[in-house]
Amino acid sequence: MRKFLVVLDDSRECLNAMRFAAMRAAKTGGGVQILSIIPPEEFQHWIGVGELMREEARERIHAHFEVFAKWMRDRQGVDPELVIREGEAVPELLSQIDEDGEIGVLVLGAGSDKGGPGPIIAELARRFGTLPIPVTIVPGELSKEGLEAVC
Repeated sequence: MRKFLVVLDDSRECLNAMRFAAMRAAKTGGGVQILSIIPPEEFQHWIGVGELMREEARERIHAHFEVFAKWMRDRQGVDPELVIREGEAVPELLSQIDEDGEIGVLVLGAGSDKGGPGPIIAELARRFGTLPIPVTIVPGELSKEGLEAVC
């Protein structure tokens, strides 16, 4: 089964990427894999404190994931899977794509503020020509109706 890989983070545009991935998966008989990456700088503390922070980060991710997963199951009939990795965002994202041969499309949400489309898109832009799968970039300001129209 072809999977749509989408990154779960705290950005506003993440919501549109999640919606798009779920709608496309539902229409094409695919699946959704949600990837959350915990940056290494969150754990640069004493060992005990770092472990506690790591566990708290995982709990936050699971709570976030459950909100999206419930919507995907209820509205789109898609049961997403969650993958949590630790490290730098783009290398971990690329590793996940390399390790899971069922991932067929990467779906990213683009920011619309003056800070640009977001750090992952900015870094991946230099590599778009060499990526092993297509990338779909969903505008963060695209309405729900707009998403439905293109899916």
